[in-house]
Order: sequence, then C-alpha cells, then structure tokens
Amino acid sequence: MANNILLLIGISLMYSTPLVFGALGGMLSEKSGVVNIGIEGMMTIGALTGACVGYYTANPWIGFLCAGLAGGAIALLHAIASITFQANQTVSGIAINLIGAGLATFLCRLFFDGATMSQPVPNKLPKIFGAGNEGIKQYLNLDITTVIAFVLVLFLYVFFYKTKWGLRIRAVGEHPAAADTLGINVYLIRYACVVCGGVLAGFGGASVTLAIIAQFTPTAISGQGFIALAAVIFGKWTPHGVYGSCLLFGLAQAIAIMLGGSDLIPAEIISMIPYVLTLIILMLFVGKSVAPKANGVAYEKGKR
Repeated sequence: MANNILLLIGISLMYSTPLVFGALGGMLSEKSGVVNIGIEGMMTIGALTGACVGYYTANPWIGFLCAGLAGGAIALLHAIASITFQANQTVSGIAINLIGAGLATFLCRLFFDGATMSQPVPNKLPKIFGAGNEGIKQYLNLDITTVIAFVLVLFLYVFFYKTKWGLRIRAVGEHPAAADTLGINVYLIRYACVVCGGVLAGFGGASVTLAIIAQFTPTAISGQGFIALAAVIFGKWTPHGVYGSCLLFGLAQAIAIMLGGSDLIPAEIISMIPYVLTLIILMLFVGKSVAPKANGVAYEKGKR
C-alpha cells in the first residue's frame, strides 16, 4: 500500500512538470495583459526541438535550452501579432497552435528521413538520485526538471509580489494606461512577458521528450497545453495556485496510468480522466477566477 502511494506521488510529479512549465508561461503572459492560448503549439515546438538537438548533440541540457529558445521564437510571432499589430489575441493563439503542430511534424520528417517521430535521445535529463536506486528512492527518484519547475514557482512568487518589476508587470496587466503615465513601457513589458512565457512553454515540451518519453512523437504533446491553460485559470493567475492546479492534473494522469491495468474500467474511459477533470474544473471554477483586468485588451498609446 505504501509503495503504491509513493508510486502515485512520483508519477503525479512527473506528469505535472510539463504542465507547470506551460502554465507558468501562460500565467506570465497573461499577467501582462496578453492572452496566450498558444501554449500547446509552443510546447510542441519545444518538444520537437529538445528531441532533435538532444539526439544530434547527445547532450540533453543543450536540447533543453534550445527548446526554450524555440518556444520563445514562436511566442515572438504571437507577440508581434497581438501587441504590435493589435490582432485578436485568441485568434493569434489558435494560429500558433496550428503552426506549432504543423511545423513540428514538417521538421521531424526533415530531420529523420520522413519519419513522424524522432529517434530516441541517447541521454535523457538526469534524475535527482541518479540511476540504480532501490527502496523509497526508487519511487521518488524525480526528474531534475521537476525540481527546476518547483524552484521556478518560488522565484516567480518572489518576483511578482516582492519586486518592483513584478509590480510593474501586474500594473500593466491591470491598467496599462495608468502604468504608461508613470513612465512604464507597456509594449516592452508585454513583449518580454510573452516571449519569456514561450521560453517556459518550450521547456515544458522538452521536459516530455527529454525526460519522460525520450523522443518526439505526434502525440507527445496531446492536450497538455490546454490543460496548462486551465491550470492558469484554476490557479487564479498566481504561481502557487498554478502549481497546485498542475499537481491536481498530474494526479489525474497518475490515476489514469495506475488504473490502466484494470479490467473493470475500459481503457478509453481511463484515458479520458485528465481531460474530463479539466472540463469539470473549468465549469465549476472559471466564473470564480478573476483575470487581470486588461487581459486580452490590446493597448494603443494615447488611448484609454
């Protein structure tokens, strides 16, 4: 019984990690007032880049960093459309999702002789206890990305609520015109937050292909970006709330995996658990969560 509980905790943390990166990226963008529903596309590009660079360099850390850069590059497109050209942010996010999925498949075929999945990376990202552990370490030997994600949550909490830069981002997300009158560069802050959010989403994708499954497949990122978006809403746009939400969704995935060997419940029903939980949470809590007031509203200097 104790081993099953430890195993459940370990799987929950493992599958919540990509969601944490993606959700923190979405939260960072939306804190500045730019809606980002393109997390799925950014994570997909990050997953492909991490797998490709990790395979050809045999260095998962280089792959992880390049995945973040790729996610940031795709996010830059969203920033240009949403901030500079003041396009509809929801439509732009949908386009990013389509571009991310299509571009990842195209590049995968290009780099791996027409295959829709990459070759397995020779070296995965390390685990905190290394290899060959037994006992409790066997069940709680987490990927290093899980620790990085947790540290990132702590950093963003301090950044948003204890520093002047965090205050400026929150001011831009709540009332950009007022922030502008105080000399805050609204456009620069929004650009920085959207691009950095894309970097985090790219890390989330890479944490799948460099730590969990060790290769890119067309289904490597299958809805995690949308679940991360739900975690942003459920977590009320706060780092600690987002982290708790991602742990809940990770637990749902862990339960689905542990029930996978059951003959009592059809496999199709079990695989639906994380997505059904997402819908239930959105129906119950979306009306109670209050987004930043200027979230989704394009800002034009000189207009209030």
